[in-house]
Amino acid sequence: MTSLLVIGDTHVRVWEDEINSKLRSLITEADLAVHCGDWVSLDAVEGFIHDAKNYAVVSGNSDPRELRDTVPYLQIIEIEQVRIGITHPAWAGPEPSLDELLLDFPAEKFGTLDVICYGHTHVPEINSHKNITFVNGGQGYPSLFVPGTYATIEISKSGDIDAQIHEFAPAL
Repeated sequence: MTSLLVIGDTHVRVWEDEINSKLRSLITEADLAVHCGDWVSLDAVEGFIHDAKNYAVVSGNSDPRELRDTVPYLQIIEIEQVRIGITHPAWAGPEPSLDELLLDFPAEKFGTLDVICYGHTHVPEINSHKNITFVNGGQGYPSLFVPGTYATIEISKSGDIDAQIHEFAPAL
């Protein structure tokens, strides 16, 4: 069994000072920590990479150019034959539909995906659409009326997927 932690939208400038201590512990414990973008600083990326055993990261629409030039917009990883796409939609306007998220991963270029992890909406969500499990860990920090959340994905040796949403900090 492989355990993934899925977070995004942490909006942290100084990792050591601003990241929630419980979330940081979860990052260090996960087999693979996935960050779905909107870090806002390279210090946050470097802190996350330092703390994680293994990691997959993408940049987001709130990230400065130097970060977007260093961190990819999307990634594809494979665990136990489960193919996972990771992105942070970088467009403004209405929140993307699941079909719009598929546009980041054309099958003719990337093949078939089993899971898409994404950020941007700050809304924790697990949905199934077109035989793909979509996972958004929500908001990587607590704010007024909104708790800090994350998702976990457990992948068995046979490729079974169990995704769940969790709260690491209550709303302020």
